[in-house]
Amino acid sequence: QVQLVESGGGLVQAGESLRLSCTAAGRTLRGYEMAWFRQGPGKEREFVAGISAHGDQTLDSDSLKGRFGISRDNAKNTMYLQIFSLKPEDTAVYYCAAGMVLTIRRDNYYLWGQGTQVTVSS
Repeated sequence: QVQLVESGGGLVQAGESLRLSCTAAGRTLRGYEMAWFRQGPGKEREFVAGISAHGDQTLDSDSLKGRFGISRDNAKNTMYLQIFSLKPEDTAVYYCAAGMVLTIRRDNYYLWGQGTQVTVSS
């Protein structure tokens, strides 16, 4: 069973940038379409960005487009999420997910990490 592990979260000041990482324990991420989701306090889990297995196609959230950059390095078995100009409303647990279809739909991803907390102070 592939386990996804997120890292890079923490407490940051508004306006700062942050890079989150997602790697897999026990198996390669090659061949998986992958994505980042986030869940803020009292909110539904929402799609942030997705990337194809080869990294040649990305999918952005219409509502979040512009401050989030997704990338992956299959040689390092790692996916990244760069977040620019962080805002207090970006405070959430950020999850990485993997599946066979690149989509914004949460239920198309069947491998999930435990999440990493990002807290943005104003």
